[in-house]
Amino acid sequence: MPEIKIIPSLIAETQEELDERINHIKDAAKWLQMDIMDKKFVPSSSIEFDFVLPNGVCKFEAHLMLEDPVTWINKHAHKVDTILVHIESCEDPEAIIEMVKGKGKKMGFALRPETLVSTVEEYLDKIEEVLFMTVEPGFYGAKFLPETLDKVKELRAIDSKIDIEVDGGISPETIRLAFDAGANYFISGSYLIKSNNPKEAIKSMLKLLPSP
Repeated sequence: MPEIKIIPSLIAETQEELDERINHIKDAAKWLQMDIMDKKFVPSSSIEFDFVLPNGVCKFEAHLMLEDPVTWINKHAHKVDTILVHIESCEDPEAIIEMVKGKGKKMGFALRPETLVSTVEEYLDKIEEVLFMTVEPGFYGAKFLPETLDKVKELRAIDSKIDIEVDGGISPETIRLAFDAGANYFISGSYLIKSNNPKEAIKSMLKLLPSP
């Protein structure tokens, strides 16, 4: 099984709100994920401004829930470490992979709950991660969809080494289900952001998983 990570996700409407959420969570995790939403690909908007990230605090993933990921990548890729692009928004997945890799970043594809594993299967040897939405994307606190874990199982059977992320509704009640399905990266938004002690919340979630 690849390395296990619990990664808090961040939604923000302004730089001030983004700064507040990073400051709240930065001591709890080495990786943070930013949810970038355009109110077109999903019904919400988040981090649609020319954001600034603190240096040396954490590593950052960008989860692009955008109709036009290419423009974002050209403008902002240098600010983050990993870029996750929804396969549904890619006219030319190969070109997206080349673009992200050409900028020296890790690359992954994200899938909506209804999207089939087969849409990304041919690209697995060229990317580092696959993210499965385990909720309908676009909101903090959406209902966890357990049926999405069937696709996690399917991908893990195909590729034992790729990093598989699950994003949405991840909490102490769901993390073990996702782990048992084959996920090793767990994106948690509302549960951690609303926690008064995110570091302890992450520790309590890790305790629910078997030791490596």
